Amino acid sequence: MERRVRQALSRRVYRIAAARVDGARVALACLAGYAGLVLGGCSVTMPITSIGADRDVTGSTTPRSISPLSPDLGTEDWRRAKAAMAVALDPQGNGAVVNWDNPDTLLKGTFAPVGSPFVKNDLVCRAFIASLGGQDETKWLQGSACRPSGEEWTVQDVKPWRKPA
Repeated sequence: MERRVRQALSRRVYRIAAARVDGARVALACLAGYAGLVLGGCSVTMPITSIGADRDVTGSTTPRSISPLSPDLGTEDWRRAKAAMAVALDPQGNGAVVNWDNPDTLLKGTFAPVGSPFVKNDLVCRAFIASLGGQDETKWLQGSACRPSGEEWTVQDVKPWRKPA
């Protein structure tokens, strides 16, 4: 009888232990599945805009002008004008008027240095008068440009110029 009791007890202990192991396996599987769902969401991307929707132009932002002189100047126009400005404002230059033109857009202009170069905030600066012309009319501007030693000139300020009467 003692043997039967031992066998019954050992079967019961085995079943309890097996149930615990099965429960632990189920819990571990659930935990792994949950972790997969939570962490898997980090790699899923979804479009925010609706499918097939066109982008509406609201006009809340304006495109940045390429040239500080005029919004009419394109990239190539400004490249040519900037090169002429660099020659005209060069402190080692002769102070003569420098012309530029772009035959593709029919825009043209001049830069004339005004006065001597001056130092402002550790930059070499020089005032100028510029003309910008196209097919219609010529605009006259006055302003100043500065540059760190050995670098490119940047326009600091520019406004319409009125010829003295």
